[in-house]
Amino acid sequence: MAELTHFYQAFQPTHYNIYLDINRETKKISGKTTITGNAKNKAVAIHQKYLKIDAVLVDEQAVPFTIDDANDAVRFNVPAAGEVTIAIDYTAPLTDTMMGIYPSYYEVDGVKKQIIGTQFETNAARQAFPCVDEPEAKATFDVAIKYDEHEGEVTLANMPEVKVENGVHYFDTTVKMSTYLIAFAFGELQGKQTTTKSGVQIGVFATKAHKANELDFPLDIAKRSIEFYEDFYQTPYPLPHSWQLGLPDFSAGAMENWGLVTYREAALLLDPDNTTLDRKQYVATVIAHELAHQWFGDLVTMKWWDDLWLNESFANMMEYVAVDALEPDWHIWETYQTSEVPAALQRDATDGVQSVHVEVEDPAEIDALFDGAIVYAKGSRMLVMVRALIGDEALRKGLKNYFDAHQYNNATGADLWAALGEASGIDVGAIMHSWLEQPGYPVVTAAVVDGQLTLSQQQFFIGQSEEVGRQWQIPLNSNYAAAPELLKDHSVTIGDYQALRAENGEPFRLNVGDDSHFIVKYDDQLLADILDHVDELDAVAQLQLLQDLRLLAEGRQLSYETIVPLLPRFANSTSAIVNETLYRIANGFKRFVTPDSAEELKLQAFMNQLTADQVARLGLTPKAGESNDDQLIRPIVLGAALYAKNVDVIASAHNLFKNNRGKLYSLPADTRLYVLINEVRNFGNAELIDELLAEYRQSADASYKGSLRAAIVQTTDPELVAKVVAQFKDAATVKPQDLRSWYFGTLANHYGEQAAWDWFRQNWDWMEEALGGDMEFTTYITVTANVFRTRTRLEEFKDFFEPKLGTPGLTREIKMDTNVIESRVKLIEEEKDAVNAAIAQVIE
Repeated sequence: MAELTHFYQAFQPTHYNIYLDINRETKKISGKTTITGNAKNKAVAIHQKYLKIDAVLVDEQAVPFTIDDANDAVRFNVPAAGEVTIAIDYTAPLTDTMMGIYPSYYEVDGVKKQIIGTQFETNAARQAFPCVDEPEAKATFDVAIKYDEHEGEVTLANMPEVKVENGVHYFDTTVKMSTYLIAFAFGELQGKQTTTKSGVQIGVFATKAHKANELDFPLDIAKRSIEFYEDFYQTPYPLPHSWQLGLPDFSAGAMENWGLVTYREAALLLDPDNTTLDRKQYVATVIAHELAHQWFGDLVTMKWWDDLWLNESFANMMEYVAVDALEPDWHIWETYQTSEVPAALQRDATDGVQSVHVEVEDPAEIDALFDGAIVYAKGSRMLVMVRALIGDEALRKGLKNYFDAHQYNNATGADLWAALGEASGIDVGAIMHSWLEQPGYPVVTAAVVDGQLTLSQQQFFIGQSEEVGRQWQIPLNSNYAAAPELLKDHSVTIGDYQALRAENGEPFRLNVGDDSHFIVKYDDQLLADILDHVDELDAVAQLQLLQDLRLLAEGRQLSYETIVPLLPRFANSTSAIVNETLYRIANGFKRFVTPDSAEELKLQAFMNQLTADQVARLGLTPKAGESNDDQLIRPIVLGAALYAKNVDVIASAHNLFKNNRGKLYSLPADTRLYVLINEVRNFGNAELIDELLAEYRQSADASYKGSLRAAIVQTTDPELVAKVVAQFKDAATVKPQDLRSWYFGTLANHYGEQAAWDWFRQNWDWMEEALGGDMEFTTYITVTANVFRTRTRLEEFKDFFEPKLGTPGLTREIKMDTNVIESRVKLIEEEKDAVNAAIAQVIE
């Protein structure tokens, strides 16, 4: 049943005393929570989930209570409205769901160990202690933790530890904060610490399964991020410390708990002696994202989950702002163009997608809001658009005013727009309303009509859709001054094209810099002009051209066959982002061929043609002094060359494997993945799979484990596929946090697709029970839809998922992903012959 009223309306906590006694061996928690607050009326509801309530005392007097599991509540009456103190005694289980208070499992020197950590966002604090578990219900907290402690263990929490008495760890009183940001952890941890210029203690902690130097890079990034944000926000970091903790079992990428940020190990730790540039960038952006939240999300928090984007969209933009300032040589905004931008454009083109701002009440639906492509990627695009409009000076001024006005309290999107609007003198709210409150985005058509350059907007769709006349206020960012700053109407005429072309001396373009969330469809005349000068465009403009053409083909506004002959023009680019976009398109052509067919042989020849010069230039191993772009391009082209069955690459990779057998970890991290994939695909047998599985189980290095996993699932032998699939429910091999990657990798392998899909359907009930409370759960549906491309699979998908349409949190995903598969099937059926003919013509 939907939670129609917020508990905060009836009872407003001001302070909590939380005592927890946690026994890892029995997996039991005994707790007592004392809450001081203001009862607005006599009937009070406090959140609890999976708790066994033993007693409720109001002002030290026991009162009767009822359990309302449908609304995660314990309900009781207080004598009168006003200040009241409520004490609740309870017990609860430790679970293995990676939500609430839970154990993480790992090994050191073959000995199994565990540490305890927490994950309370969105509404899992109620699984740990009774509380008003809503973002608006901010209070201060005193936390005391006792556990079955042994020598050498470390205990961490949001605030510094103030004393230990009789085995109980007491932590300093928190600032006023939301329940979902409370965090603590304990176990055998190693740590490294430093101090910022302003005196904030920075620490990175991990299990002792890791090498000590894996903590160095994140410690440096965390320190410099806090220093950057204190300056950029012009607002001091409000806590004494900022701990970063890597948990062996963690569902999401990371979580911004105030003062104790928790991470999946892969998102925090790295071996500086053997890592890749893109991995450094990933870790740095995740840390910068979570630390951006310490102000935007923690200090000022959204009032309710419908404004989740306020937290995530902003942090998603700021991670790039921060890392660009910390490591300018990385050109991290280029990475933004190949990660966040295409994710947002692809997802947001599907009819039925959620808007950035979504009304939601039912707790079961709240986790469904965490659509990475929308709330994170599209939302950040909105804010990048605002930043480009108002500039950094106004942005910083507006943010300082926003923090000053709302610190330790809650805010809405309107509050942010008001602060930025006042600082910039621009009605930011009016512009942003059309982007946040409605789903989708426009395609702007630029055409010469009767000699006049004209622009028009219409919602862009991929797949079945219903046009409902949506319009946007679009920052056009044209290179022609005659174009308006904003396109507010359906269409506009700019002027005589020939005169404008002569005056400007370059092809007409829109969305220069790709800061705005729309794509452009140029008519044949304008597109030909751009292509004639394509070598004069910068890397982002070339990426944007390719990306827009790909999306237009996906949306059936042009044929994919017209893109095929364009790709060789970009094949020798020394830009990583151009190569990434080029091979996103080229790899997409695999949909149009049947594996092991004559058509696939031609596609492989086409891939060989695209990669030949780059492979010769870069080779399989890093070179001293090469550019960042070269480091990023190498794995892209090697992956394509292996698909092309380039005999020299296969032989060289095989030699690298043989020369490093027994020390596979030492393979260069840049190309290790492809050396392993090559071995599994072309030289694989049961002995090799067993060897790689053993390596996977024994390693604590997340990057290496990722390479091993991605290689193992590439086996082409049906018996070995079955062996891999048999590992899926073995938590000693496949941790629940990694199951989706194993499943998707096997499903995406043509030779493993059937086995993975069969396993998925047969084990859905088990997955729901084990993982259903995880905010990432719906992505299992998404990744399945990303693979399917035949009418048979479409019908199987519908047969399996349509009976589940009524399941809270799954409805939107099932509908959207059905649409995604339907549009892909139709595209392939209607364009397959033309695309394959175009490929054959290019390789002749």
